[in-house]
Amino acid sequence: MADRATEILKEYYGGDAQFREGQQEAIEATLSNRRTLVVQKTGWGKSLVYFICTKMLREEGRGITLVVSPLLALMDNQREAADRLGLKCEILNSTVSRDDRPLILSRIKNGDPDIVFTTPETLFSDDVQRSLPDIKIGLFVIDEAHCISDWGHDFRLDYGNLNKIIAALPSRVPVLATTATANDRVVEDLKRQLGGDVFVSRGSLMRESLAIQIVKLPDTADRYTWILKNIASLPGTGIIYCLTRNDCEHLSGFLNQNGVPALPYYSGRDEAENIAAIKAFSENSIKAIVATVKLGMGFDKGDIGFVIHFQQPSNIVSYYQQIGRAGRKLDRAYAILMSGCEDEKIIDYFIDTAFPTREECESAMKEIEEGGGAGKNYLLSRLNMPGGRLDKTLDFLMNENAIYKQNARYYPSLNTYSYDEEHYSVVTEIRRREKEQMRDLIDTGECYLKFVVNCLDDKSAQPCGKCANCLGRPLIGGEALSAAEKESALKFINSLILPIEPRKRWAKTDLTEGGAIEYINLEGLCLSRYGDVGYGRMVSEDKRGGVRFRDELVERSAEALKELIARNGITRIAFVPSLRSGLVKDFAARLATATGLKFTDVIKKSPAEQQKFMQNSAHQCHNAFASFHVEGEVEEGANILLVDDIVDSRWTLTVCGFRLMEKGAASVTPYALATSSRREDE
Repeated sequence: MADRATEILKEYYGGDAQFREGQQEAIEATLSNRRTLVVQKTGWGKSLVYFICTKMLREEGRGITLVVSPLLALMDNQREAADRLGLKCEILNSTVSRDDRPLILSRIKNGDPDIVFTTPETLFSDDVQRSLPDIKIGLFVIDEAHCISDWGHDFRLDYGNLNKIIAALPSRVPVLATTATANDRVVEDLKRQLGGDVFVSRGSLMRESLAIQIVKLPDTADRYTWILKNIASLPGTGIIYCLTRNDCEHLSGFLNQNGVPALPYYSGRDEAENIAAIKAFSENSIKAIVATVKLGMGFDKGDIGFVIHFQQPSNIVSYYQQIGRAGRKLDRAYAILMSGCEDEKIIDYFIDTAFPTREECESAMKEIEEGGGAGKNYLLSRLNMPGGRLDKTLDFLMNENAIYKQNARYYPSLNTYSYDEEHYSVVTEIRRREKEQMRDLIDTGECYLKFVVNCLDDKSAQPCGKCANCLGRPLIGGEALSAAEKESALKFINSLILPIEPRKRWAKTDLTEGGAIEYINLEGLCLSRYGDVGYGRMVSEDKRGGVRFRDELVERSAEALKELIARNGITRIAFVPSLRSGLVKDFAARLATATGLKFTDVIKKSPAEQQKFMQNSAHQCHNAFASFHVEGEVEEGANILLVDDIVDSRWTLTVCGFRLMEKGAASVTPYALATSSRREDE
């Protein structure tokens, strides 16, 4: 067995090729039909283990290797590597068209490919589950196996179901799980889930090529400035990690505007654009790819010279996973960790929303049980819960076998459901402590890399001798920035004008039919993100102050609206009224003076719940539709600018625009000082 493994290695990688410490032992353990867990540092070569195992098993006439991987970018890398070893490869994931899936599944059932890469979500889809009994599996591989464990940093519900697949496999089918980011607690959980006698291959997590520096600049504009000032000094190409999609878009836009080629990459972006970004990055035709954690695992590019974190990750294991993208085939690579004033809020949001609450689960269960089944739209109309939260709750309940889905409806199962609050609270508390570890890393005076791997329960680490703490000086640039250097960043941030897209269909409520909206707003503008540096912070401060919005916001709004007013032939300003404050009315009146438009006060509001407490479209639409009406004359054929301070769901602007056009206005263009919506960042 050992001789053949070595022959394959030398055949494809050259006569001088040698296994890294632990690789051959992992191959032998896997081929001996043992449950095998490989916990090795990024770049160690975990995929080589299952490639060689596949080669040897196929030579014996065994079934295919089924690899469950979390990320699409990882699969493309793995396919290229498999091809180099002469393995026939298939990919089955969300990028495969519905028409192509039956043909691919047929080839897999026939045993044509040697290795198949799929995602857990695809593996548990109906068509794959129906085909699974007919697929002869020779080796089952779980890549990024920490995702199985809800003690891990990136638990995914469908990953959590893989233990059911493992339990159903014949005992002669070996199972291999691989990860670079498992501490002792996660390792023990993975051993339990893999079952049987588990062989663990665990090595040192020190990455000799990595040099870490921490840059403490809490302000967004300062971090923009530091990156622009220093990125040319960083070697080769690199990844800049951001916590939100908007930060990816804006930071990449800023870099491009200042002559640094960069592209964004995140979930929810057009997949063709993501693929193009990966291609450009792989070919080194851009300096940086600005990404969320969608690019956090498994992307294999050996010459990545740097990783910058625009905000701190939520925990050490995520951080280690992400900096591990750099320096795989380089003697020196840089990991720059920045910390921002928004970090805590974003990280707390992710921690707080990781599990559905007891109330969310029980209210959803109640509606499903009492109705003998329910569709998602019905549940949204009954439950004041954001759509994303409802999706998470339903997925969670299905994972707990409390409900099942059939023909787009959810039904109660025969299982008794109990909300395990104690377990979820323990996991949440652990994640809070892990967040504190990140803060401790930022403030530590010891070797940064040693601190990181110690947190991952590798106690053998010695100081790296390369990080900023070991050297006692910054590796790249300092934190001192002049006002002149920051000017371009501030100007860019304050120039960001966000579109307000019109809603075109009513949410289905007892006041609306859910059909097309007869009178639709034109696309509007929003000046800022609420609370962000620049105008967003001004809006936040003035709204909390409760007196009036400052003149600078009036002047900037008039300037931003000039072209739109001319293009849409706007002659009047209306505003969204409030029963608690005159801030918007005062601002709209001053904006009318600044723009030369006629001020009109015709929209009235009835007493109702505050819109900010409405959690999904059905409730937001109903609440706005019941709240706003028009009193007085609306000039027939008038083109109106509709002003509000904060926009979130857009239902208030949609309803108020509808009411104005219902009374004779020709068009309504919305304008808001800030958006508080973060849904696109989730």
